[in-house]
Amino acid sequence: MDEILGQVLRNAVWERLDTLASLPDEADAGSLASVARTELPRLAQAWRAMLSAHEPDSRGDCPTCSTRWHRSKAPCSVWQAAHEHLVAGGLAHTTPAQRTSSEGRHALRVPHVAGLGVG
Repeated sequence: MDEILGQVLRNAVWERLDTLASLPDEADAGSLASVARTELPRLAQAWRAMLSAHEPDSRGDCPTCSTRWHRSKAPCSVWQAAHEHLVAGGLAHTTPAQRTSSEGRHALRVPHVAGLGVG
C-alpha cells in the first residue's frame, strides 16, 4: 500500500511541476504575475525545507544522503542541484532517461522547459 501511495504522491508532484513549467508559454501576463506571487514563495519554501534536511552535520556529512556504511560529504547532490538551478544558470537540459535516473538517493528529474537554456 505504501508503494501505491508513494507513486500517487510522486505523480501529483510531477504533474504540478509540469503545470508550473508550462505556464510561461501558456498564460497571459496578468495570470502569470498572479501565479508568480503565490507560487514563487511556495517553491522557495519547498527548496528551503529540502535543503535544511541536507544541511551538513558537524563532520561535514549530509545526514540525509549518508548511510551507516557510506558517508556523503557536503555538498551533497541536492545542494549541488540547488546551486546549479538557483544560482549558476538555470535549468539543465536532460533527456527523459536522465530525468528518471536512479543515481543516488535523491536523483532529480528536471523537465525540459522550451526556451530556457543554461545561462
